[in-house]
Amino acid sequence: MRRRDGMQPQPGADGPHVLSVVVPLHDEEDNILPLATQVQAALAVSPWPWQLILVDDGSRDRTAERLREAVAASPGRVAAVILRRRFGQTAAMQAGIDAARGSVIATMDGVLQNNPHDIVRMVRRLLDEDLDLLVGRRRMRKDGFWLRRLPSWLANRLIVAVTRLSLHDYGCSLKTYRAAVLREVRLYGEMHRFIPAWMATVTAPERIREEEVSHFPRLHGKSKYGLSRAVKVLLDLLAVVFFVRFRASPGHFFGRIGLACAFPGVLAMAWLAWAKLVDGEPIAGRPLLLFALLLVVIGVQFVCTGIVTEMLARTYFEAGTARTYLVRATLGTLDAVGGERGGAGVAEAAQATEATEAAGLARQGGRPAAGDA
Repeated sequence: MRRRDGMQPQPGADGPHVLSVVVPLHDEEDNILPLATQVQAALAVSPWPWQLILVDDGSRDRTAERLREAVAASPGRVAAVILRRRFGQTAAMQAGIDAARGSVIATMDGVLQNNPHDIVRMVRRLLDEDLDLLVGRRRMRKDGFWLRRLPSWLANRLIVAVTRLSLHDYGCSLKTYRAAVLREVRLYGEMHRFIPAWMATVTAPERIREEEVSHFPRLHGKSKYGLSRAVKVLLDLLAVVFFVRFRASPGHFFGRIGLACAFPGVLAMAWLAWAKLVDGEPIAGRPLLLFALLLVVIGVQFVCTGIVTEMLARTYFEAGTARTYLVRATLGTLDAVGGERGGAGVAEAAQATEATEAAGLARQGGRPAAGDA
């Protein structure tokens, strides 16, 4: 079967793919070992070689100690990345993505509320339907209504209205990605909530789908979320709108504001000029003159700001060298992936997948096409 753009499809669901499962953690000492056990049990039926990458986001409890125990118990399948301090969930997730070696990446929470048994089903659908992102949808969510479910519902509706990407559960941590596409996106700040929106900047929205998944109540530890995150979501949403719609041309964003300010100012000054030159009325003492001048100056400043930000955006973000985290230590061998084929199978699978993806990109001039990135 050929894709709509004429390219050959990626390797089949049971082909030379490698699965990396990334789990960011913070102060989850009681969940580490049960999590590692459950993920390994769930992926025992995986037809692909796989690896589990646990990222400690500057925990102050014994999370790092538990990670060492998990890696020691399964050195070929479990690896850990320990950050120097707490950089936030987004940076921790990006650290895991950077460390992942798989052609398919799955992310999930570290509090045992996601079901690891959903991963294989989601990865199979991602590959069979040739998707770039499959988002989990918590149908029967086991969280409190007032502090978790209601704010989440409102946030999802707001995000959909602004981003125009119709998904029901942006906050679900359980997602599966095509790694080649995900690595086109760099996550900053608190942008993990808006990963689907960021992915829509590098792939067609039709290649982003959602899948119903299980959800369990938290058994250990305390939730890090509350009503205070609503302010962060709103601020981050403004940033998402800016970068999603104006990332390639931020000058258009500031230019629109500048023109909206300058145009009324120019009209007011033109009317004042008519009153002075034609009607002979004095205008020096009119407040409208100062207000019109102020609007024009503000408009010019916004236009100039747009030009500067466009140059900065192209220089900084396209460089791709800046990182939002610093690694203290890496435990285990990140290149090793446990599975039926072992280390040699992983190397062959990774090389075969990279060759397939490189050939596909070469047909399009080195980058994904606009309708199929």
